[in-house]
Amino acid sequence: MAETTTAPGEPGQVPAHRDLSEVPLAPPSANNGLMAVFQRRYLLRLLVRREINARYQGSFLGLLWSYINPLAQFFVYWAVIGGILQLHKQVENFPIHMFAGLVIVHFFTETFSAGTRSIVRNKSIVVKMPLPREMFPVATMLVSLYHVIPQIIILTLACLAYGWTPDPTGMAAMLIAIVMIMTIGTAVALVFSVANVFFRDFGNVVQVLLMFVRFGVPMIYPYSMVDDRFGELAKFYLLNPLADAVLLFQRAFWVGTTSDPEHTIQTDLPPNLLLIGLAACVAGMVMLVIAQVVFSRLENKIPERL
Repeated sequence: MAETTTAPGEPGQVPAHRDLSEVPLAPPSANNGLMAVFQRRYLLRLLVRREINARYQGSFLGLLWSYINPLAQFFVYWAVIGGILQLHKQVENFPIHMFAGLVIVHFFTETFSAGTRSIVRNKSIVVKMPLPREMFPVATMLVSLYHVIPQIIILTLACLAYGWTPDPTGMAAMLIAIVMIMTIGTAVALVFSVANVFFRDFGNVVQVLLMFVRFGVPMIYPYSMVDDRFGELAKFYLLNPLADAVLLFQRAFWVGTTSDPEHTIQTDLPPNLLLIGLAACVAGMVMLVIAQVVFSRLENKIPERL
């Protein structure tokens, strides 16, 4: 008796047999997008914990390296930059001024660098598990945020030693700076992580870009020097959101350690700094949306490129 087939979808009928060899291979799929990442918070926590454990696996000091690394950077900058250029004579409490900038800059550089490598480094998971691939750059941002906490603790203790007292405006400035780096750092990590899948050169491009970051923000020099040198053109300097984030962090910590905080705000910080920071946060959100669109357009090609 001949086997009859009917078109798939007719009620009560079984679709015709199809040779599996004719079915094209497809990678595991999942509902993608940043919203899907936070809907899978359990997986995100596991991935963050895995990243942290992998970083300190086999390490004798473990989490203490989160304190040692920023302190080592601080002493290098303080000894070389402060000592040779004698900036500690031009900037009151120069170590606090510099370390406040170093904390927020390190947050961005670690997010950008690790986020760019995140998909390639986790390629065995990416091609096998149906989870949003945005989860890997987001996880690296959260790991970087986790490492910011010890640095803020060190910074706070140092500020207290200088007689610092926190104020509401300063704490708002700190939160704005952190949100700004979270959004902008995640945005650039999303774009560069998928670009690094197609061309591994982007990993080296990031390292080159990061060399310019520390000199493009008022960390080892005060903003007043920029204002004095460029005058009205200094407003273009503030278009750099990283510079705004550093200034906000200095407003939160360094300003309160100076002998005359009000005078420091007027002479060493730009006017309307908090409004500038909020505008930069909005710009960061826009960048994040654009980065999500770019990532979504390219992510289906990630498995075959890996």
